[in-house]
Amino acid sequence: MQENLRKHIEEIIPLTDEEYAFVLSHFTTKKFRKHQFLIQEGEAVKYSYFVVSGLLKLVYTEATGKQHIVSFAMEDWWESDYYAFFTQSKATMSLECLEDTEVLCLELKDYQNLCDGLQKMERFLLQKANFGFLGSQKRIISWLTSNPKERYEQLIKQYPSLIQRVPKSLIASYLGVSRETLSRLSK
Repeated sequence: MQENLRKHIEEIIPLTDEEYAFVLSHFTTKKFRKHQFLIQEGEAVKYSYFVVSGLLKLVYTEATGKQHIVSFAMEDWWESDYYAFFTQSKATMSLECLEDTEVLCLELKDYQNLCDGLQKMERFLLQKANFGFLGSQKRIISWLTSNPKERYEQLIKQYPSLIQRVPKSLIASYLGVSRETLSRLSK
């Protein structure tokens, strides 16, 4: 499990065994069952999560109760309500397990200690944040310029394994369409 994190980090920066031991000392391991919440709206957000195994969904719920899936996170992905995490405010979103999930948890103080203690990790975390920002921009542009069929095809092309692991109702929610519309799109 811990080797997953090392491999993930070393896709961007090399680490000595001593450096990796330092990195690993900042994480804790947690296991969650399907349907358990890692973050619930209105609560403090203690961690940023690195997914070792399993699948998560990040959801924003309107006052009316309508839910919007902001993202999915599977193995080797990072997820949290990042606004609440970095500002130490209450969560505006919920993070729920779609499968039994194992994560490595990083508290904000440990995130900061990693950046202060190992410049390589600051570079790594900055690059991961930049990739996340770029992904968010790409999704926004897709929403503004693509029809639902095009968004569905982009999702299949970019994340083919996700389609096999996520119920169609959640894929429909992520794409902003009804389950019936998704059925027509996937034919």
